[in-house]
Amino acid sequence: MPEHSRDRAEWERTRYAEATRRVGERTKFETTYGAPLPPIFDADGDDPGVPGVPPFTRGIQPTMYRGRLWTMRQYAGFGTAEESNARYRYLLEHGQTGLSVAFDLPTQMGYDADDPTVAGEVGKVGVSISSLDDFARLFDGIPLAEVTTSMTINATAPILLAMYVAVGKQQGVAAERIGGTTQNDILKEYIARGTYIFPPRPSMRLATDLIAYCARSLPRWNPISISGYHIREAGADAVQELAFTFADAIGYVDAAVSAGLDVDGFAPQLSFFFAAHSTLLEEVAKFRAARRVWTHIMRERCGAKSPASLALRFHTQTMGSTLTAQQPQNNIVRTAIEALAAVLGGTQSLHTNAYDEALGLPTEDSVRIALRTQQIIAEESGVAETIDPLGGAYAIEELTSDIERRVLAEIENIDRLGGALACIEKGYQQRAIEDSAYAQQQAVERGEKIVVGVNAYRAEGEEPEMAITRVDERVVARQRKRLADLRKRRDAGRATRSRGDLVVGARGTANLVPLILAAVEADVTLGEICADLRSVFGTYVPPRS
Repeated sequence: MPEHSRDRAEWERTRYAEATRRVGERTKFETTYGAPLPPIFDADGDDPGVPGVPPFTRGIQPTMYRGRLWTMRQYAGFGTAEESNARYRYLLEHGQTGLSVAFDLPTQMGYDADDPTVAGEVGKVGVSISSLDDFARLFDGIPLAEVTTSMTINATAPILLAMYVAVGKQQGVAAERIGGTTQNDILKEYIARGTYIFPPRPSMRLATDLIAYCARSLPRWNPISISGYHIREAGADAVQELAFTFADAIGYVDAAVSAGLDVDGFAPQLSFFFAAHSTLLEEVAKFRAARRVWTHIMRERCGAKSPASLALRFHTQTMGSTLTAQQPQNNIVRTAIEALAAVLGGTQSLHTNAYDEALGLPTEDSVRIALRTQQIIAEESGVAETIDPLGGAYAIEELTSDIERRVLAEIENIDRLGGALACIEKGYQQRAIEDSAYAQQQAVERGEKIVVGVNAYRAEGEEPEMAITRVDERVVARQRKRLADLRKRRDAGRATRSRGDLVVGARGTANLVPLILAAVEADVTLGEICADLRSVFGTYVPPRS
Protein backbone atom coordinates (compact mmCIF):
# COMPACT_ATOMS: atom_id res chain seq x y z
CA MET A 1 0.00 0.00 0.00
CA PRO A 2 1.46 3.46 -0.94
CA GLU A 3 2.46 5.66 2.00
CA HIS A 4 -0.26 8.27 1.36
CA SER A 5 -2.91 5.52 1.24
CA ARG A 6 -1.73 4.15 4.59
CA ASP A 7 -1.87 7.68 6.05
CA ARG A 8 -5.41 8.14 4.75
CA ALA A 9 -6.55 4.79 6.10
CA GLU A 10 -5.06 5.61 9.49
CA TRP A 11 -6.80 9.00 9.52
CA GLU A 12 -10.13 7.35 8.72
CA ARG A 13 -9.70 4.78 11.48
CA THR A 14 -8.71 7.50 13.96
CA ARG A 15 -11.72 9.66 13.06
CA TYR A 16 -14.04 6.70 13.43
CA ALA A 17 -12.48 5.66 16.76
CA GLU A 18 -12.80 9.17 18.21
CA ALA A 19 -16.46 9.48 17.17
CA THR A 20 -17.38 6.10 18.64
CA ARG A 21 -15.47 6.91 21.85
CA ARG A 22 -17.50 10.09 22.37
CA VAL A 23 -20.78 8.23 21.91
CA GLY A 24 -19.56 5.40 24.16
CA GLU A 25 -18.91 7.88 26.95
CA ARG A 26 -22.58 8.87 26.90
CA THR A 27 -24.18 5.46 26.48
CA LYS A 28 -23.35 1.95 27.71
CA PHE A 29 -23.58 -0.70 24.99
CA GLU A 30 -23.48 -4.34 25.97
CA THR A 31 -25.13 -7.68 25.23
CA THR A 32 -28.02 -9.05 27.27
CA TYR A 33 -25.50 -11.25 29.09
CA GLY A 34 -23.30 -8.31 30.12
CA ALA A 35 -20.46 -8.45 27.61
CA PRO A 36 -19.27 -5.18 26.01
CA LEU A 37 -20.76 -4.70 22.54
CA PRO A 38 -18.27 -3.29 20.02
CA PRO A 39 -19.64 -0.64 17.65
CA ILE A 40 -18.56 -2.56 14.56
CA PHE A 41 -17.38 -6.05 13.65
CA ASP A 42 -14.57 -6.29 11.12
CA ALA A 43 -15.30 -8.00 7.82
CA ASP A 44 -13.58 -11.07 6.43
CA GLY A 45 -11.98 -10.72 3.00
CA ASP A 46 -11.97 -7.30 1.32
CA ASP A 47 -11.98 -4.41 3.78
CA PRO A 48 -15.24 -2.46 3.33
CA GLY A 49 -13.79 0.47 5.29
CA VAL A 50 -15.29 2.15 8.32
CA PRO A 51 -18.50 4.15 8.77
CA GLY A 52 -18.48 7.87 8.10
CA VAL A 53 -15.83 7.98 5.37
CA PRO A 54 -15.99 7.29 1.60
CA PRO A 55 -17.16 5.03 0.08
CA PHE A 56 -19.54 4.79 3.07
CA THR A 57 -20.29 1.08 2.57
CA ARG A 58 -20.88 0.74 6.31
CA GLY A 59 -22.88 3.95 6.76
CA ILE A 60 -22.53 7.69 6.25
CA GLN A 61 -22.09 8.59 9.94
CA PRO A 62 -19.17 7.36 12.10
CA THR A 63 -21.52 6.27 14.90
CA MET A 64 -24.70 5.61 12.87
CA TYR A 65 -27.64 4.81 15.17
CA ARG A 66 -25.48 4.75 18.28
CA GLY A 67 -25.27 8.52 17.94
CA ARG A 68 -28.76 9.23 16.55
CA LEU A 69 -31.62 7.03 15.43
CA TRP A 70 -33.09 7.34 11.97
CA THR A 71 -35.98 9.79 11.55
CA MET A 72 -39.34 8.04 11.90
CA ARG A 73 -41.28 9.83 9.18
CA GLN A 74 -44.75 8.42 8.54
CA TYR A 75 -46.33 9.38 5.18
CA ALA A 76 -49.83 10.76 5.73
CA GLY A 77 -52.44 13.06 4.25
CA PHE A 78 -56.08 12.82 3.19
CA GLY A 79 -59.22 14.92 2.78
CA THR A 80 -58.86 18.51 3.91
CA ALA A 81 -55.95 20.31 5.52
CA GLU A 82 -57.69 20.16 8.91
CA GLU A 83 -58.12 16.37 8.76
CA SER A 84 -54.48 15.84 7.79
CA ASN A 85 -53.32 18.29 10.46
CA ALA A 86 -55.14 16.21 13.07
CA ARG A 87 -53.38 13.04 11.81
CA TYR A 88 -49.97 14.76 11.94
CA ARG A 89 -50.58 15.88 15.52
CA TYR A 90 -51.65 12.33 16.41
CA LEU A 91 -48.46 10.83 14.97
CA LEU A 92 -46.23 13.42 16.63
CA GLU A 93 -47.91 12.72 19.97
CA HIS A 94 -47.12 9.00 19.52
CA GLY A 95 -43.41 9.51 18.88
CA GLN A 96 -43.04 10.29 15.18
CA THR A 97 -39.99 12.48 14.65
CA GLY A 98 -40.67 13.98 11.20
CA LEU A 99 -43.62 14.73 8.92
CA SER A 100 -44.23 13.32 5.44
CA VAL A 101 -47.05 14.86 3.41
CA ALA A 102 -49.17 12.95 0.91
CA PHE A 103 -50.97 15.18 -1.61
CA ASP A 104 -54.05 14.24 -3.60
CA LEU A 105 -53.85 13.78 -7.37
CA PRO A 106 -55.32 17.20 -8.31
CA THR A 107 -52.60 18.87 -6.23
CA GLN A 108 -49.93 16.68 -7.82
CA MET A 109 -51.24 17.34 -11.34
CA GLY A 110 -51.67 21.10 -10.97
CA TYR A 111 -55.45 21.49 -10.64
CA ASP A 112 -57.44 23.37 -8.03
CA ALA A 113 -60.05 21.49 -6.03
CA ASP A 114 -62.87 23.38 -7.77
CA ASP A 115 -61.81 22.25 -11.25
CA PRO A 116 -64.70 20.08 -12.50
CA THR A 117 -62.37 17.65 -14.28
CA VAL A 118 -60.87 16.42 -10.98
CA ALA A 119 -63.85 16.50 -8.62
CA GLY A 120 -63.82 12.73 -8.10
CA GLU A 121 -60.19 12.75 -6.88
CA VAL A 122 -60.18 15.63 -4.40
CA GLY A 123 -58.72 14.48 -1.06
CA LYS A 124 -58.75 10.80 -2.05
CA VAL A 125 -55.07 9.73 -1.97
CA GLY A 126 -53.71 12.68 -0.06
CA VAL A 127 -54.54 16.11 1.25
CA SER A 128 -56.16 18.69 -1.03
CA ILE A 129 -54.05 21.86 -1.36
CA SER A 130 -55.06 24.64 -3.73
CA SER A 131 -53.90 27.79 -1.95
CA LEU A 132 -51.62 29.25 0.69
CA ASP A 133 -54.62 29.31 3.03
CA ASP A 134 -54.95 25.52 2.70
CA PHE A 135 -51.26 25.12 3.46
CA ALA A 136 -51.45 27.33 6.53
CA ARG A 137 -54.28 25.18 7.88
CA LEU A 138 -52.26 22.03 7.14
CA PHE A 139 -49.45 23.17 9.45
CA ASP A 140 -51.55 25.02 12.02
CA GLY A 141 -49.92 24.60 15.44
CA ILE A 142 -46.93 22.68 14.03
CA PRO A 143 -43.70 24.66 14.55
CA LEU A 144 -41.77 24.56 11.27
CA ALA A 145 -38.55 25.55 13.04
CA GLU A 146 -38.65 22.32 15.07
CA VAL A 147 -40.13 19.70 12.71
CA THR A 148 -38.63 18.61 9.40
CA THR A 149 -41.12 17.88 6.63
CA SER A 150 -40.88 15.68 3.56
CA MET A 151 -43.26 16.43 0.70
CA THR A 152 -43.93 13.79 -1.94
CA ILE A 153 -44.56 16.23 -4.75
CA ASN A 154 -42.94 16.50 -8.16
CA ALA A 155 -44.48 18.47 -11.03
CA THR A 156 -45.79 21.12 -8.61
CA ALA A 157 -42.86 20.93 -6.18
CA PRO A 158 -41.76 24.58 -6.61
CA ILE A 159 -45.28 25.74 -5.76
CA LEU A 160 -45.63 23.61 -2.63
CA LEU A 161 -42.16 24.60 -1.39
CA ALA A 162 -43.04 28.26 -1.97
CA MET A 163 -46.13 27.72 0.18
CA TYR A 164 -44.00 26.10 2.89
CA VAL A 165 -41.61 29.06 2.90
CA ALA A 166 -44.56 31.47 3.05
CA VAL A 167 -46.12 29.62 5.99
CA GLY A 168 -42.74 29.72 7.71
CA LYS A 169 -42.76 33.50 7.29
CA GLN A 170 -46.23 33.64 8.83
CA GLN A 171 -44.88 31.70 11.82
CA GLY A 172 -41.88 34.02 12.08
CA VAL A 173 -39.46 31.28 10.96
CA ALA A 174 -36.61 32.46 8.74
CA ALA A 175 -36.07 30.54 5.52
CA GLU A 176 -32.63 29.36 6.60
CA ARG A 177 -34.17 27.61 9.63
CA ILE A 178 -36.76 25.45 7.89
CA GLY A 179 -35.69 21.91 7.11
CA GLY A 180 -37.06 19.09 5.04
CA THR A 181 -37.27 17.64 1.54
CA THR A 182 -39.24 18.08 -1.66
CA GLN A 183 -39.25 15.00 -3.86
CA ASN A 184 -39.03 17.13 -7.04
CA ASP A 185 -37.92 14.09 -9.08
CA ILE A 186 -39.79 14.65 -12.31
CA LEU A 187 -37.79 12.21 -14.46
CA LYS A 188 -39.10 9.16 -12.60
CA GLU A 189 -42.65 10.41 -13.24
CA TYR A 190 -42.12 9.79 -16.95
CA ILE A 191 -40.54 6.42 -16.14
CA ALA A 192 -42.83 4.93 -13.53
CA ARG A 193 -45.50 7.08 -11.92
CA GLY A 194 -47.21 9.43 -14.36
CA THR A 195 -47.90 12.61 -12.37
CA TYR A 196 -46.19 14.89 -14.88
CA ILE A 197 -47.61 18.10 -16.35
CA PHE A 198 -45.08 19.70 -18.70
CA PRO A 199 -42.72 18.13 -21.27
CA PRO A 200 -39.44 16.72 -19.86
CA ARG A 201 -37.13 19.61 -20.73
CA PRO A 202 -39.10 22.49 -19.14
CA SER A 203 -39.77 20.14 -16.23
CA MET A 204 -36.02 19.71 -15.83
CA ARG A 205 -35.70 23.48 -15.77
CA LEU A 206 -38.18 23.73 -12.89
CA ALA A 207 -36.37 20.99 -10.96
CA THR A 208 -33.02 22.69 -11.51
CA ASP A 209 -34.43 26.09 -10.53
CA LEU A 210 -35.53 24.58 -7.23
CA ILE A 211 -32.08 23.07 -6.61
CA ALA A 212 -30.44 26.44 -7.30
CA TYR A 213 -32.92 28.33 -5.10
CA CYS A 214 -32.35 26.01 -2.16
CA ALA A 215 -28.56 26.14 -2.53
CA ARG A 216 -28.82 29.92 -2.26
CA SER A 217 -31.69 30.46 0.21
CA LEU A 218 -32.64 27.26 2.07
CA PRO A 219 -29.48 25.60 3.44
CA ARG A 220 -31.41 23.06 5.55
CA TRP A 221 -33.75 22.00 2.75
CA ASN A 222 -33.12 19.05 0.42
CA PRO A 223 -34.47 20.34 -2.91
CA ILE A 224 -34.73 16.93 -4.51
CA SER A 225 -35.21 13.35 -3.36
CA ILE A 226 -34.32 11.23 -6.34
CA SER A 227 -36.70 8.33 -6.12
CA GLY A 228 -36.11 4.68 -6.79
CA TYR A 229 -39.14 3.82 -4.68
CA HIS A 230 -41.71 4.39 -7.40
CA ILE A 231 -39.48 2.71 -9.98
CA ARG A 232 -39.37 -0.40 -7.76
CA GLU A 233 -43.10 -0.23 -7.07
CA ALA A 234 -43.75 -0.16 -10.82
CA GLY A 235 -42.04 -3.55 -11.14
CA ALA A 236 -38.29 -2.90 -11.42
CA ASP A 237 -35.85 -5.27 -9.78
CA ALA A 238 -33.24 -4.14 -7.23
CA VAL A 239 -30.53 -3.44 -9.83
CA GLN A 240 -32.91 -1.47 -12.06
CA GLU A 241 -34.12 0.51 -9.05
CA LEU A 242 -30.61 1.75 -8.30
CA ALA A 243 -29.38 2.10 -11.88
CA PHE A 244 -32.36 4.07 -13.18
CA THR A 245 -32.38 6.26 -10.07
CA PHE A 246 -28.69 7.09 -10.29
CA ALA A 247 -28.99 7.72 -14.05
CA ASP A 248 -31.70 10.28 -13.23
CA ALA A 249 -29.47 11.75 -10.53
CA ILE A 250 -26.64 12.19 -13.04
CA GLY A 251 -29.09 14.04 -15.28
CA TYR A 252 -30.01 16.45 -12.48
CA VAL A 253 -26.38 17.02 -11.49
CA ASP A 254 -25.37 17.68 -15.09
CA ALA A 255 -28.28 20.11 -15.53
CA ALA A 256 -27.39 21.98 -12.35
CA VAL A 257 -23.71 22.22 -13.35
CA SER A 258 -24.73 23.43 -16.82
CA ALA A 259 -26.81 26.12 -15.11
CA GLY A 260 -23.64 27.40 -13.45
CA LEU A 261 -23.82 25.73 -10.03
CA ASP A 262 -20.72 24.31 -8.35
CA VAL A 263 -21.19 20.61 -7.69
CA ASP A 264 -19.89 20.83 -4.12
CA GLY A 265 -22.21 23.77 -3.53
CA PHE A 266 -25.42 21.79 -4.07
CA ALA A 267 -24.54 18.08 -3.93
CA PRO A 268 -24.70 17.86 -0.10
CA GLN A 269 -28.39 18.84 -0.37
CA LEU A 270 -29.25 15.98 -2.74
CA SER A 271 -31.13 13.10 -1.16
CA PHE A 272 -32.64 9.81 -2.33
CA PHE A 273 -35.73 7.71 -1.70
CA PHE A 274 -35.59 3.93 -1.97
CA ALA A 275 -37.93 1.01 -1.44
CA ALA A 276 -37.44 -1.73 1.12
CA HIS A 277 -38.57 -5.10 -0.24
CA SER A 278 -39.14 -8.20 1.86
CA THR A 279 -36.07 -9.96 0.37
CA LEU A 280 -34.09 -9.11 3.49
CA LEU A 281 -30.47 -9.96 2.62
CA GLU A 282 -30.70 -8.65 -0.93
CA GLU A 283 -32.13 -5.35 0.31
CA VAL A 284 -29.43 -4.86 2.94
CA ALA A 285 -26.80 -5.44 0.26
CA LYS A 286 -28.63 -3.08 -2.12
CA PHE A 287 -28.42 -0.18 0.32
CA ARG A 288 -24.73 -0.85 1.03
CA ALA A 289 -23.98 -1.06 -2.70
CA ALA A 290 -25.93 2.14 -3.34
CA ARG A 291 -23.60 4.14 -1.11
CA ARG A 292 -20.54 2.81 -2.94
CA VAL A 293 -22.03 3.54 -6.36
CA TRP A 294 -22.99 7.12 -5.44
CA THR A 295 -19.51 7.85 -4.07
CA HIS A 296 -18.02 6.53 -7.31
CA ILE A 297 -20.37 8.63 -9.48
CA MET A 298 -19.82 11.86 -7.58
CA ARG A 299 -16.06 11.53 -7.25
CA GLU A 300 -15.06 9.95 -10.57
CA ARG A 301 -17.72 11.33 -12.87
CA CYS A 302 -18.94 14.61 -11.38
CA GLY A 303 -15.65 15.77 -9.89
CA ALA A 304 -17.00 16.33 -6.37
CA LYS A 305 -14.35 16.73 -3.71
CA SER A 306 -16.22 17.35 -0.46
CA PRO A 307 -16.95 14.18 1.57
CA ALA A 308 -20.46 15.58 2.13
CA SER A 309 -21.01 15.49 -1.65
CA LEU A 310 -19.98 11.83 -1.79
CA ALA A 311 -22.32 10.64 0.97
CA LEU A 312 -25.59 9.02 -0.11
CA ARG A 313 -28.39 10.13 2.21
CA PHE A 314 -31.72 8.39 1.70
CA HIS A 315 -35.22 7.90 3.02
CA THR A 316 -36.79 4.46 2.80
CA GLN A 317 -40.38 3.30 2.60
CA THR A 318 -41.58 -0.25 2.99
CA MET A 319 -43.22 -1.47 -0.21
CA GLY A 320 -46.92 -0.92 -0.75
CA SER A 321 -46.96 -3.42 -3.61
CA THR A 322 -46.02 -6.27 -1.26
CA LEU A 323 -49.14 -5.65 0.86
CA THR A 324 -52.06 -7.97 0.18
CA ALA A 325 -55.80 -7.52 0.60
CA GLN A 326 -55.96 -11.22 1.51
CA GLN A 327 -55.11 -11.95 5.15
CA PRO A 328 -54.16 -8.29 5.68
CA GLN A 329 -52.72 -8.86 9.18
CA ASN A 330 -49.85 -10.70 7.44
CA ASN A 331 -48.81 -7.28 6.19
CA ILE A 332 -47.64 -6.35 9.69
CA VAL A 333 -44.97 -9.06 9.41
CA ARG A 334 -44.02 -8.06 5.86
CA THR A 335 -43.61 -4.44 6.92
CA ALA A 336 -41.49 -5.41 9.93
CA ILE A 337 -39.10 -7.42 7.72
CA GLU A 338 -38.85 -4.59 5.20
CA ALA A 339 -38.27 -2.00 7.93
CA LEU A 340 -35.55 -4.20 9.42
CA ALA A 341 -33.87 -4.39 6.01
CA ALA A 342 -33.84 -0.60 5.79
CA VAL A 343 -32.33 -0.24 9.26
CA LEU A 344 -29.72 -2.96 8.70
CA GLY A 345 -28.92 -1.20 5.42
CA GLY A 346 -28.33 2.16 7.14
CA THR A 347 -31.26 4.39 6.12
CA GLN A 348 -31.49 7.97 7.42
CA SER A 349 -35.26 8.04 7.69
CA LEU A 350 -38.05 5.50 7.35
CA HIS A 351 -41.77 5.18 6.67
CA THR A 352 -43.52 1.94 7.54
CA ASN A 353 -46.76 1.12 5.73
CA ALA A 354 -49.95 0.40 7.62
CA TYR A 355 -51.25 -3.15 7.23
CA ASP A 356 -54.66 -2.08 5.86
CA GLU A 357 -53.35 0.09 3.00
CA ALA A 358 -54.18 -2.56 0.40
CA LEU A 359 -57.82 -1.96 1.32
CA GLY A 360 -58.02 1.82 1.73
CA LEU A 361 -56.74 4.76 3.73
CA PRO A 362 -55.09 3.57 6.97
CA THR A 363 -56.88 3.98 10.27
CA GLU A 364 -55.35 5.57 13.37
CA ASP A 365 -54.91 2.10 14.89
CA SER A 366 -53.06 0.75 11.85
CA VAL A 367 -50.73 3.73 11.52
CA ARG A 368 -49.92 3.46 15.22
CA ILE A 369 -48.92 -0.19 14.71
CA ALA A 370 -46.77 0.88 11.75
CA LEU A 371 -45.01 3.50 13.87
CA ARG A 372 -44.62 1.08 16.78
CA THR A 373 -42.91 -1.34 14.36
CA GLN A 374 -40.09 1.17 13.91
CA GLN A 375 -39.95 1.92 17.62
CA ILE A 376 -39.67 -1.78 18.52
CA ILE A 377 -36.83 -2.23 16.03
CA ALA A 378 -35.11 0.85 17.48
CA GLU A 379 -35.61 0.15 21.16
CA GLU A 380 -35.97 -3.64 21.55
CA SER A 381 -34.19 -5.51 18.76
CA GLY A 382 -30.65 -4.30 19.49
CA VAL A 383 -29.75 -3.91 15.81
CA ALA A 384 -29.31 -0.15 16.19
CA GLU A 385 -26.51 -0.67 18.70
CA THR A 386 -24.11 -2.19 16.17
CA ILE A 387 -22.98 -0.35 13.05
CA ASP A 388 -23.47 -2.34 9.85
CA PRO A 389 -24.35 -5.48 11.84
CA LEU A 390 -24.41 -7.80 8.81
CA GLY A 391 -21.15 -6.47 7.36
CA GLY A 392 -18.60 -9.23 6.89
CA ALA A 393 -21.17 -11.94 6.30
CA TYR A 394 -20.18 -13.84 3.16
CA ALA A 395 -23.64 -13.51 1.59
CA ILE A 396 -23.92 -9.78 2.31
CA GLU A 397 -20.46 -8.87 1.04
CA GLU A 398 -20.85 -10.92 -2.15
CA LEU A 399 -24.33 -9.53 -2.85
CA THR A 400 -23.11 -5.98 -2.20
CA SER A 401 -20.29 -6.31 -4.71
CA ASP A 402 -22.48 -8.08 -7.27
CA ILE A 403 -25.21 -5.41 -7.13
CA GLU A 404 -22.58 -2.66 -7.39
CA ARG A 405 -21.09 -4.23 -10.55
CA ARG A 406 -24.48 -4.71 -12.20
CA VAL A 407 -25.69 -1.19 -11.38
CA LEU A 408 -22.55 0.43 -12.81
CA ALA A 409 -22.88 -1.71 -15.95
CA GLU A 410 -26.50 -0.62 -16.47
CA ILE A 411 -25.58 3.05 -15.97
CA GLU A 412 -22.90 2.65 -18.65
CA ASN A 413 -25.56 1.19 -20.95
CA ILE A 414 -27.85 4.18 -20.35
CA ASP A 415 -24.90 6.48 -21.11
CA ARG A 416 -24.35 4.73 -24.45
CA LEU A 417 -28.01 5.34 -25.29
CA GLY A 418 -27.67 9.07 -24.60
CA GLY A 419 -28.39 9.40 -20.89
CA ALA A 420 -31.49 9.23 -18.71
CA LEU A 421 -33.52 11.93 -20.44
CA ALA A 422 -32.86 10.57 -23.94
CA CYS A 423 -33.72 7.06 -22.72
CA ILE A 424 -36.98 8.30 -21.23
CA GLU A 425 -37.91 9.92 -24.53
CA LYS A 426 -37.18 6.58 -26.25
CA GLY A 427 -39.14 4.60 -23.63
CA TYR A 428 -36.13 2.47 -22.63
CA GLN A 429 -36.64 2.44 -18.84
CA GLN A 430 -40.39 2.08 -19.19
CA ARG A 431 -40.07 -1.06 -21.32
CA ALA A 432 -37.45 -2.58 -19.02
CA ILE A 433 -39.68 -2.09 -15.97
CA GLU A 434 -42.70 -3.53 -17.79
CA ASP A 435 -40.70 -6.63 -18.72
CA SER A 436 -39.50 -7.05 -15.13
CA ALA A 437 -43.00 -6.58 -13.68
CA TYR A 438 -44.44 -9.12 -16.12
CA ALA A 439 -41.77 -11.69 -15.25
CA GLN A 440 -42.43 -11.22 -11.52
CA GLN A 441 -46.19 -11.61 -11.93
CA GLN A 442 -45.74 -14.71 -14.06
CA ALA A 443 -43.60 -16.24 -11.32
CA VAL A 444 -46.44 -15.67 -8.82
CA GLU A 445 -49.07 -17.10 -11.15
CA ARG A 446 -46.97 -20.19 -11.85
CA GLY A 447 -46.39 -20.70 -8.13
CA GLU A 448 -42.63 -20.23 -8.45
CA LYS A 449 -42.82 -17.25 -6.10
CA ILE A 450 -44.93 -17.77 -2.99
CA VAL A 451 -47.09 -14.96 -1.62
CA VAL A 452 -48.54 -16.18 1.65
CA GLY A 453 -52.32 -15.95 1.69
CA VAL A 454 -52.52 -15.29 -2.06
CA ASN A 455 -51.19 -18.32 -3.95
CA ALA A 456 -50.38 -20.46 -0.91
CA TYR A 457 -51.51 -20.93 2.70
CA ARG A 458 -54.96 -19.55 2.05
CA ALA A 459 -57.32 -19.26 5.01
CA GLU A 460 -60.66 -20.99 4.98
CA GLY A 461 -63.76 -18.85 5.29
CA GLU A 462 -64.27 -15.12 4.93
CA GLU A 463 -61.72 -12.48 5.76
CA PRO A 464 -62.37 -10.58 9.03
CA GLU A 465 -64.29 -7.31 9.02
CA MET A 466 -61.96 -4.30 9.09
CA ALA A 467 -62.48 -0.62 9.77
CA ILE A 468 -61.52 1.49 6.75
CA THR A 469 -61.01 5.24 6.72
CA ARG A 470 -63.04 6.96 4.00
CA VAL A 471 -62.86 10.52 2.73
CA ASP A 472 -65.93 12.65 3.44
CA GLU A 473 -67.61 13.38 0.10
CA ARG A 474 -68.35 16.92 1.34
CA VAL A 475 -64.64 17.76 0.98
CA VAL A 476 -65.15 19.01 -2.59
CA ALA A 477 -67.95 21.38 -1.61
CA ARG A 478 -65.93 22.83 1.27
CA GLN A 479 -62.86 23.34 -0.89
CA ARG A 480 -64.90 24.99 -3.66
CA LYS A 481 -66.40 27.47 -1.21
CA ARG A 482 -63.02 28.31 0.28
CA LEU A 483 -61.54 28.98 -3.15
CA ALA A 484 -64.49 31.18 -4.12
CA ASP A 485 -64.09 33.19 -0.90
CA LEU A 486 -60.32 33.49 -1.48
CA ARG A 487 -60.74 34.87 -5.00
CA LYS A 488 -63.25 37.43 -3.75
CA ARG A 489 -61.11 38.80 -0.91
CA ARG A 490 -57.62 38.73 -2.47
CA ASP A 491 -56.01 41.81 -4.02
CA ALA A 492 -56.96 41.15 -7.64
CA GLY A 493 -54.42 43.61 -9.04
CA ARG A 494 -51.53 42.08 -7.08
CA ALA A 495 -52.57 38.57 -8.14
CA THR A 496 -52.78 39.59 -11.80
CA ARG A 497 -49.38 41.32 -11.74
CA SER A 498 -47.67 38.35 -10.13
CA ARG A 499 -49.17 35.99 -12.72
CA GLY A 500 -47.94 38.22 -15.52
CA ASP A 501 -44.44 38.33 -14.03
CA LEU A 502 -44.40 34.54 -13.86
CA VAL A 503 -45.36 34.16 -17.52
CA VAL A 504 -42.64 36.60 -18.57
CA GLY A 505 -40.12 34.71 -16.44
CA ALA A 506 -41.17 31.36 -17.92
CA ARG A 507 -40.63 32.70 -21.43
CA GLY A 508 -37.13 33.82 -20.44
CA THR A 509 -34.37 32.24 -18.39
CA ALA A 510 -34.98 33.60 -14.88
CA ASN A 511 -35.16 31.27 -11.88
CA LEU A 512 -38.90 30.75 -11.49
CA VAL A 513 -39.03 29.90 -7.78
CA PRO A 514 -38.95 33.53 -6.49
CA LEU A 515 -41.66 34.42 -8.99
CA ILE A 516 -43.78 31.47 -7.85
CA LEU A 517 -43.26 32.53 -4.21
CA ALA A 518 -44.47 36.04 -5.06
CA ALA A 519 -47.56 34.57 -6.74
CA VAL A 520 -48.33 32.28 -3.82
CA GLU A 521 -48.08 35.18 -1.38
CA ALA A 522 -50.47 37.15 -3.61
CA ASP A 523 -53.00 34.31 -3.11
CA VAL A 524 -52.68 33.01 -6.66
CA THR A 525 -53.83 29.40 -6.52
CA LEU A 526 -51.86 26.32 -7.47
CA GLY A 527 -54.15 25.68 -10.43
CA GLU A 528 -53.75 29.21 -11.72
CA ILE A 529 -49.95 29.04 -11.51
CA CYS A 530 -49.91 25.73 -13.40
CA ALA A 531 -52.30 27.09 -16.05
CA ASP A 532 -49.92 29.99 -16.64
CA LEU A 533 -46.95 27.65 -16.95
CA ARG A 534 -48.90 25.36 -19.31
CA SER A 535 -49.53 28.38 -21.54
CA VAL A 536 -45.75 28.70 -21.99
CA PHE A 537 -44.42 25.14 -21.67
CA GLY A 538 -47.31 23.10 -23.03
CA THR A 539 -48.49 19.74 -21.70
CA TYR A 540 -46.67 16.42 -22.06
CA VAL A 541 -48.34 13.66 -24.05
CA PRO A 542 -46.42 10.36 -23.90
CA PRO A 543 -45.52 8.82 -27.26
CA ARG A 544 -47.47 5.79 -28.35
CA SER A 545 -45.48 2.56 -28.19
